[in-house]
Amino acid sequence: MALSPMMQQYLRIHDQYADCLLLFRLGDFYELFFEDAKTASRELELTLTGKDCGLEERAPMCGVPYHSVNTYIEKLISKGYKVAICEQMEDPALAKGLVERDVVRVITAGTVTDPTMLEDKANNYLMCIFLDGKKTGIAYTDVSTGEFYVMEPEMNLLRAQIARVNPMEVICNDPPQLTAITGDHVRGLSGQPQTWFQRRNAEEMLCDHFHLTQLTSLGLTDRKEAACAAGALLRYLHETQKNSLEHIRTLRFAENGKTMLLDQNTRRNLELTESLRGDRRKGTLLGLLDKTSTAMGGRLLRSWVEQPLLDQKEINQRLDAVAELVSDRILGMTLSEELEGVYDLERLMNKVAYRNVNARDCLALCASLKRIPGLRKLLENASCSELVRIREELNPLEDMTDLLERAIHPDAPVVITEGGIIREGYSAILDEYREAQTNGKQWILDLEAKEREDTGIRNLRIQYNKVFGYYIEVTKSFLHLVPERYIRKQTLTNAERYMTPELKEVEQKIIGAQEQSVRLELQLFTEIRDSIAERIGSIQQTAFAVKKLDAYQSLSRIASENHYVRPVMTEDGSLSITEGRHPVVEQNMKDGEFIPNDTVLDCDENRMMIITGPNMAGKSTYMRQVALICLMAQIGSFVPAKEACLPVCDRIFTRVGASDDLASGQSTFMVEMSETAHILRNATRNSLIILDEIGRGTSTFDGLSIAWAVVEYIADKERIGAKTLFATHYHELSELEGHLEGVKNFCISVKEHGEDVIFLRKIVRGGADKSFGVHVARLAGVPHPVIVRAHEIQARLEVSDINQNTIGQNILGEESVLRKNEQMDLFEYKKDEIIQELQQIDVMAITPMDAMNTLFLLREKARKL
Repeated sequence: MALSPMMQQYLRIHDQYADCLLLFRLGDFYELFFEDAKTASRELELTLTGKDCGLEERAPMCGVPYHSVNTYIEKLISKGYKVAICEQMEDPALAKGLVERDVVRVITAGTVTDPTMLEDKANNYLMCIFLDGKKTGIAYTDVSTGEFYVMEPEMNLLRAQIARVNPMEVICNDPPQLTAITGDHVRGLSGQPQTWFQRRNAEEMLCDHFHLTQLTSLGLTDRKEAACAAGALLRYLHETQKNSLEHIRTLRFAENGKTMLLDQNTRRNLELTESLRGDRRKGTLLGLLDKTSTAMGGRLLRSWVEQPLLDQKEINQRLDAVAELVSDRILGMTLSEELEGVYDLERLMNKVAYRNVNARDCLALCASLKRIPGLRKLLENASCSELVRIREELNPLEDMTDLLERAIHPDAPVVITEGGIIREGYSAILDEYREAQTNGKQWILDLEAKEREDTGIRNLRIQYNKVFGYYIEVTKSFLHLVPERYIRKQTLTNAERYMTPELKEVEQKIIGAQEQSVRLELQLFTEIRDSIAERIGSIQQTAFAVKKLDAYQSLSRIASENHYVRPVMTEDGSLSITEGRHPVVEQNMKDGEFIPNDTVLDCDENRMMIITGPNMAGKSTYMRQVALICLMAQIGSFVPAKEACLPVCDRIFTRVGASDDLASGQSTFMVEMSETAHILRNATRNSLIILDEIGRGTSTFDGLSIAWAVVEYIADKERIGAKTLFATHYHELSELEGHLEGVKNFCISVKEHGEDVIFLRKIVRGGADKSFGVHVARLAGVPHPVIVRAHEIQARLEVSDINQNTIGQNILGEESVLRKNEQMDLFEYKKDEIIQELQQIDVMAITPMDAMNTLFLLREKARKL
């Protein structure tokens, strides 16, 4: 038995897209067959049926309605599948034989463009990586916005660059090598043909797309790896999108050294865009700073948070813009209100490029462009260079606004093939057709009244349906009055339907006008859409200016509402923060509850702070706030402090908390050491390092030894010499002040009141001698017997010879009083109670009778041991 012609067509197309689930259009449904059907049935919870295909067994089949297909595609993409959309390329009613079908687009995680499947304020990047020996080229794009970047990072920074961009999909010329370099941390990785990455083919692809004869104008002449990655990425897009991609008009360099590279650990520990409790924005720096009015502005601000600047001039330009808006809050608030009326122009241009823009999108574009003159007027007195530049880049495009206002009906439907989208007065011919339709309705009413009068049939009606057109309907009780000029058209149970030459003539005028009207409207709309496409570049420029303005007004609003100050960027590398606050933590506290702290770090005598103190006292919050204040300054934001003089940090590193990586078989301590090793290898004297509890994942002596060595290594100017905040419970490390240059001791102050401890959350000079861990355990609700026993063991340890002083003296080579080969007995603690009682007896003041009573009680206690 042979397959049916349609199934042969299906398999032929499927073979070309073997790595995709093929959605095969059949009438009002997209169907899947064979293994694709089984997969879709399982993943989408669809009923699996079957279809006769010419073989003995029916082909497994399932399908989804065409009008709701996006919902199902989104689910498949989120589960890691690629989807190929196979459409009917001709009207089935007009096809002679098998309907022609072909794939019109392949949708992958990195090529999603439907707004309903995307997060408004986050980019959706597709990345291409070219590995050539020890050299690397990267290109990445957001197809939904048209942004396109290239870079050539060093191989050891490849993983960090992937984390920075956070692509939803990655294509590569050598996936196994990439996995060996980065580990299993790359989403949606797939290999593509080596020929795509060959320089000649890549350059040809780039030149064709950007309409160039050579790559000089793109700046890729001497950037072979970047050019190969960019060309391969464009090839992948053209293969999957089946589109000219005319909204991708510029190629920008994500230059090494232009922005700070933040590794994944730092992003996570500082909770920049995702909280430690999950992917929620609440509780993150971005969640705090983002008061943008547009989706475009939100995406730009997110990129600023993820990529702080390294150029002091650019930092100050952003700070100037924020400062000017802070100084005029009415201007900032008015800008925010005006920007709320601007739609997502970047993603609208994507729809224009894909030729799937509808009339309501045009109305959104028109409404957005009408806001531009108002924004320009608000900035007419701007003085800082950045706001002046934005004002000049805001192109109102009056001719486009005028076209859309004249052409598109304000109540236009979403569907563009059913008419009602073009405004009256835009086209004289269209108005004539519409007038014919309007008059036609009256013609029918007049003819119906005339026929009733001429025939005497009181219930005679003229009606319409798509099959028979217009007809006269007469019930059977009046059939004897039907004149001979009526031509029978259809017989019903209770009535007859007729046609007359006069009615036929009216019908041709009306239906002809309707068909011509719909056809003309579609033609006119297509012309309007093409006019918009010709202005994509200008609209994108305006969109870029709008989103920068939106980001600035958001930062200025946050600065005003939270009493932030403008940071002063220093040239000598010194850091001085007066009354600094944690920007996120203070939001969850009442006014006055958050305790601010000062910080002074420089490149000489105050390079490293060894911070000791109890758990829950605020060490981690304090260190994080210093890192966040530095980062906020370098994105161009005001900072939560009374005063702040800050250096430009080339990197910010954090090593905080305990976690394991079970998937890769790494223990908590191995993860801790791997993160520490990464910091020690990559930090420079211009970095800021935040280390919290190094060495806690192993034995006390092992951990202390590692922590001690790490402090020495970082403090050494010849090795790193970076500004560092080092929190620890190893109080022995406080011995390093005075022995290592640049190391100073600080602690979190506490106040003891009996068994209670009050955390003052204030950083003060000096080291702590207690950690109050048992007190924190009591606060956490640990059972009372455990707390009592912990106090007993702690007392035993504290009277032993093993203490911070003796360990410190031993490490530093001074006289040690440690008793060798002696082990503490933590079980004979009741004997210690008797010893303590004996030690507390004042022999010179006790009476003979009291001495006898005390001796008797001690003997009784000893007998019970």
